[in-house]
Amino acid sequence: MTTLYQMTPKEIVEELDKYIIGQNSAKKSVAVALRNRYRRSLLPEEMKEEITPKNILMIGSTGVGKTEIARRLAKLADAPFVKVEASKYSQVGYVGKDVDSMVRDLVEASIRLTKQKRLQEKYSIAENIAEEKIIEAIIPGKKKPQSSGGVRGPFDFIMGGNFQPNQTQQKSEQKPENAAEQADIELAREQVRQQLKDGLLEEQFIEIEVSDNPQTNTLDVGEGGMGISLGSIFGDMMPKRTKKKKMRVKDARKILREQEAQNLIDMEQVTAEALENAEQNGIIFIDEIDKIASSNNYTSGADVSREGVQRDILPIVEGSVVNTKYGPVKTDHMLFIGAGAFYISKPTDLIPELQGRFPIRVELENLTKEDFVQILTVPENALLKQHKMLLETEGVKVTFTDDAVDEVATIAFLINEQSENIGARRLHTVLEKLLEEISFSLPDETQNEVLIDEQYVKEKFADRIQADDIERFIL
Repeated sequence: MTTLYQMTPKEIVEELDKYIIGQNSAKKSVAVALRNRYRRSLLPEEMKEEITPKNILMIGSTGVGKTEIARRLAKLADAPFVKVEASKYSQVGYVGKDVDSMVRDLVEASIRLTKQKRLQEKYSIAENIAEEKIIEAIIPGKKKPQSSGGVRGPFDFIMGGNFQPNQTQQKSEQKPENAAEQADIELAREQVRQQLKDGLLEEQFIEIEVSDNPQTNTLDVGEGGMGISLGSIFGDMMPKRTKKKKMRVKDARKILREQEAQNLIDMEQVTAEALENAEQNGIIFIDEIDKIASSNNYTSGADVSREGVQRDILPIVEGSVVNTKYGPVKTDHMLFIGAGAFYISKPTDLIPELQGRFPIRVELENLTKEDFVQILTVPENALLKQHKMLLETEGVKVTFTDDAVDEVATIAFLINEQSENIGARRLHTVLEKLLEEISFSLPDETQNEVLIDEQYVKEKFADRIQADDIERFIL
């Protein structure tokens, strides 16, 4: 259990406020859901099994922050997270993705997350091993003479037989090395080790041995996403293949560190931990859930398929066992967050059983002009900050006046009102159009500072919004 789980709901909301503007009711709901997971972990085992997560249904138009809230929550909790679209699934018997694949995707995400954590823990040890291999590549030791008593065939590997050279060969290989020569090699290696620490050899080319893992074909054997790698059937019986590569020291260090860290972790332990993490802490975000709701009582054609998808999703959300290639996974304690705009259909158009599995409903509000101003300036990853930093890489400092920011927010709001309302995503469109000419002309040695004011913004969008249109929205 990570320390982030122990944050209070208020602290979780404060953390979400750094990236998401408004939508306080949705933030409160997800904060309580996350805190309840921590509370559940403190209960006795008997009661722990009885308490299941209270799934959330978010209702709101596109671009208001539904996905962002779920994604930030998962990142905050350091939990496995996967976003799926309900409209991509189809009823059993129709062409399309199987609903069980959402759980398999979550397990894959959990494996990656857990494996990365274990790798991070092993990097310090792997760094030392990698350094020794680099030193060995720069100052190789005295090579032992090759044994030449016979050829080993593939059956020697398969049967586990160890080929023993004759006694004469063994004795010749055990001759002691020249002590003085060995001392010189060790002295040279110490000098190289110091030069590596000082960063003097980063650009030097060396030859190292790296794992050679060719792409192998996978044979699909039916349900549960099971697969057998044809190349791995006999792979464990044969020695691991390696190949020599020439590269810079700085590149070799990264490859060797990753390679050695991989060798140090126990994948069986990683898999077991990842499966438990997916079962107990996994979050599945089902987007476009309104697209599988039938808007009327007409039940033929596509509507039959929609209701079938709902019935297929139901056991997953209720709690069932899904077969994956890593083993069976229970979905009882996974948190499901459904989301949809519900323009045409309503939440009540979902089948009653599925409605009952999303007891917490949150309606997200449409964004106002004031929200747009805050989205542009307040979050830690604010859009204006992103664009400024991108252009600063070309040596240009861009400054937005307050009235320019206000005008950008106004234009984004009005375009949303006049055409399709795509929420905060409209700001991306407006800013890209606003900075298009500046970005296109860079790099430019004569230009190192740009001031964007209200007049500049109005000129850029004069052809998009007519004056009479603006007046219609001024109260």
